[in-house]
Parts: sequence; structure tokens; C-alpha cells
Amino acid sequence: MKIFAISDLHLSFGTNKPMDIFGDHWKDHPKRIEEAWTRLVSEEDYVLMGGDLSWGMNLEEVAPDLAFVDRLPGRKLMIKGNHAHWWNTKKKVEAILPESISILQNNAFVLPDGTAIVGTRGWNPPGRSEGKPYSDQDRKVYERELLRFGLSLQDLKKRAYRRIWSMIHYPPLYSFGLKTGFVPMMKEAGVELCIYGHLHGRDHAAGFVGEDDGIRYVMASVDYTNFAPVLLDL
Repeated sequence: MKIFAISDLHLSFGTNKPMDIFGDHWKDHPKRIEEAWTRLVSEEDYVLMGGDLSWGMNLEEVAPDLAFVDRLPGRKLMIKGNHAHWWNTKKKVEAILPESISILQNNAFVLPDGTAIVGTRGWNPPGRSEGKPYSDQDRKVYERELLRFGLSLQDLKKRAYRRIWSMIHYPPLYSFGLKTGFVPMMKEAGVELCIYGHLHGRDHAAGFVGEDDGIRYVMASVDYTNFAPVLLDL
């Protein structure tokens, strides 16, 4: 069994939002994802999906995008992204998920090889506003996401595992030195590897990639990985 990561597929089979409006490198990106995924991933493998699967606004619009991912090889474990407007309650989302897809929300998941996965969506921390004023609502959402990450770690205490990896949609650590509240939580829990996405184009440079204080950070945004799942090896 191998473990891969990919994030920010931004599919729109159930709605009309082509990604090539953001640049020619996005042209036919679902086909490119499918070709690379099929070439690299086997049925016994796992793919960790770091959020923003779909532009769909509701469960009906996301259904074709989930079906697309379901047809691809392997088991998939997915978190929410900032554009996951379709993501309703956990119960309603799980009710429509195809057999090969599971979600991570306020819980932990242990893969067959003993790798424990924890995670949450995250949010921009104070000091990172992405071009707009940082609001009280931003702070509220950010602090709530820290609590949700804590719930995921708490759930892990019920399980047996051999190592801990995490998925957070927003970067937990930035290349210019900004550390979010997720970093000390991961450090205390013994997280060895963290997958994130969210960043695109010139913003790739803002994400920290590599090892810092014992944690390896992997950016999995599809336009960063050339639209292919990334093999995780640690």
C-alpha cells in the first residue's frame, strides 16, 4: 500500500466554472488529473485529499465530482476546503459519499498500515489576511478550526497507530516565518508530516515546503504538483 496526497481539484462537472480562466496551465485539468492518478495509484493505495474538491454549491451539484473521484483507483480520505459550500452536516455528506471516499471531520482515521490521519480545514491566522482586512469573524473561524483540530487529535486517543500525519487545507506554516496555532498542536501530538493546499499560482511561494522542527510539510495543490497525486514517503 502506498499513500498519496492531492488537493484543490476544483472540479465542476455539476456546475459551470472552468478553471482555465485562471490560466492556460489549468486547461483540461480534470483529464490531466485522471491520467496521472490512473498511472500512479493502485486500488490498494490511499489518496489524502486536502480540500476544495468541487465548485458545487450543494449536494446535487457535487455528485458528478464525487463520482469522478470514485472512479479513480484507490481509497480516498478527504477534508473540507474554504470553497466547500456543498459540504453540509457530516451526516448528510456521508450519506451521499461513494464507497471509495471517506471524510475527516472532528475525528481521526487510521490507515491499514497504521498511519493515523488527523486534520481540519483551518483558516487564515492573524497576520495573514490575503489582501483584505482581518475581521473578528476571521478570528472566530480560525479559533474554531483550532478547536476542531483538537477534536481530531482527541479522537485519535481511542485508536492504535504507529505514526501521525495531518491534513489542513490552509498552510499551517508560511515560508516567511508565520506559524499558525496548528504547529504547536502538531508538535505536541507527534505529527510527522502535514499535507496542505489552498495556495495557487504566485501564492505557492508563501507556503513552507520541507522539514521544520521535526515536521515535514507537503504542498499538494494540483497546480503545484503538475496535476498529479504526490507519493508520500517518510
